[in-house]
Amino acid sequence: MSRTVILDLDHSVGALPQRLVIPLEHWQEALRFSCPLAALQRFRGVLDDTLPADYGSIMLGSGDFHHLSWPLIERVPGSGEFQVVVLDNHPDNMRFPFGVHCGSWVRRVAALPRVRHVHVVGIGSADIGRGHAWENYLTPLRRGRLSYWSVGVDVSWATHMGLAHAFHGFTDIDGLVDAFCAAQRAQPQPTYLSIDKDVFAPQVARTNWDQGHMLPEHATAIIESLTGGLVGSDITGEVSSYRYRSWWKRRLSAIDQQPEVDERGLGQWQAQQHALNLRLLRAIDAMPLAAA
Repeated sequence: MSRTVILDLDHSVGALPQRLVIPLEHWQEALRFSCPLAALQRFRGVLDDTLPADYGSIMLGSGDFHHLSWPLIERVPGSGEFQVVVLDNHPDNMRFPFGVHCGSWVRRVAALPRVRHVHVVGIGSADIGRGHAWENYLTPLRRGRLSYWSVGVDVSWATHMGLAHAFHGFTDIDGLVDAFCAAQRAQPQPTYLSIDKDVFAPQVARTNWDQGHMLPEHATAIIESLTGGLVGSDITGEVSSYRYRSWWKRRLSAIDQQPEVDERGLGQWQAQQHALNLRLLRAIDAMPLAAA
């Protein structure tokens, strides 16, 4: 089993077995929530310099860093194609004209030449509802590069836009998971797995974003359905508290209605997060590796 790597940007990840901790707190202000493309390019160099040749899952810390999945997926070794499966309560495919942020990175990944398709699974957010339809990047959906798998969201607008093929809407999480797992078993392929724990119901583990409906057993079933093997994985969605030095980032966070972290409950929330991390890592480590 390869070592789990913690990109320690916000000190939110607990002490995991077989871990390699890379101290990166000095990057927190620059990367958290959003960053210019030039800053992300510099961080790519940091990854090249610090990540070992062989490693297991990457822990990113807060979901505010989910856009770091993009450079991690870019650097998957090999030359073959693979799919990307993202467990997330949000599409992470929203318009953002100021570089990239934690809710806009998926369209960048869908455009990578080695990525065959991106599935975002477990969306319960209104971000894909009619009122926010215009905010979604439609090109990867239209071109068959991206699919949304959602629960309890009215996505009827997609049919009128000719996008029905990219939307899989369900009334309950059990139906979604059963359908997705059946589709994966029918067509196994190498997979990069990215998990944002805001996909889970709040009673499973609290995050600093609005949350979905998934339970740990649903995530385990999805992981086990990826029988084509994993080419890489990352986990984000830890809960941490941070006040931006930049007024601009404070403003962007407020516009996105990011909830405040209750400092009094932070310890308990992080304990829940740690228990969930261990469970997810056990399921991931049990999966076969795939050559991409």
